[in-house]
Amino acid sequence: MAKHILVIGGTRFFGKLLVQRLLRAGHRVTIATRGYAPDPFGARIERVRVDRRNEHAMRNAFRDAAFDVIHDQMCYSPLDAAISTRVFAGKVGRYVMTSTIDAYRGLEAIGRPLRESDLAVQAQRIDTAYPWHDPKRAIESYVSGKVQAEAYLVRDGSLPLVTVRLAHVLGGPEDFTGRLAHYVDLVRQRGVLRYADAAAKVSFMDAAGAADFLAWAGAQEFTGPINAAAEEPLSAFDLHARAARVLDEPAHAVKVAHAGNAPFDAARPLVLDTTRAQSLGYRFSHTEEWLDDTIRHHDLAFV
Repeated sequence: MAKHILVIGGTRFFGKLLVQRLLRAGHRVTIATRGYAPDPFGARIERVRVDRRNEHAMRNAFRDAAFDVIHDQMCYSPLDAAISTRVFAGKVGRYVMTSTIDAYRGLEAIGRPLRESDLAVQAQRIDTAYPWHDPKRAIESYVSGKVQAEAYLVRDGSLPLVTVRLAHVLGGPEDFTGRLAHYVDLVRQRGVLRYADAAAKVSFMDAAGAADFLAWAGAQEFTGPINAAAEEPLSAFDLHARAARVLDEPAHAVKVAHAGNAPFDAARPLVLDTTRAQSLGYRFSHTEEWLDDTIRHHDLAFV
């Protein structure tokens, strides 16, 4: 059955792919953005131009609106979460917040793939004094902002909430992160990867897989947090070696004492347990299915 779905964001990276999938499924789609980035959807979608961080503007924009599903790609802090609760409470059948594997930072010592229940959301402190909307602090506040946004939404309880904790997303159109490109560039320049632990694997998924999972999650009936990741996690060492193999270049790497020398270079594994999603019927891809083509795509971007 066709639904009216709002996507907050949806003009770049896997958000754009999500909108494509929703349209393909026959849904009526509205996107809410500040209007700075163009989109390719033409008359197939409706658009609301609004700053999601401006509560007054959000209230005005959605005063008379109601949605079957909201996909919030732009909820980065408890302030954003508070705006969502005050604007959309009673006006949405399902609210899907895109969260992140990084919400589990600090729990690596558990020593196994991380389950949704390992993150004690109710116990998280919400910092009301932090300048969450200061653009200069966007990077440093990303992880704590996502965790505290989840905490606010759970404690408020007014939205039918799903929090999708996505693995690190690689590739796809307009991948602005530069993380996989770092490895492609390093290999092509025959540079040296400095890594802390070849066994410190992390979970990944491709942009298409992220969009597929979000579309699926919006169509289900479960609530609460849910992990999403492709099978076969990889370490920074693995990713560099894979890029070298695909590009037929030598892989130069040296082990060092401290982590953080390259994207995804970690001291301990950070792997998602996807049992909950699989028990609900979802089947994830394997990194073997898409990673080589994604590496080649990034290599072409340097030509």
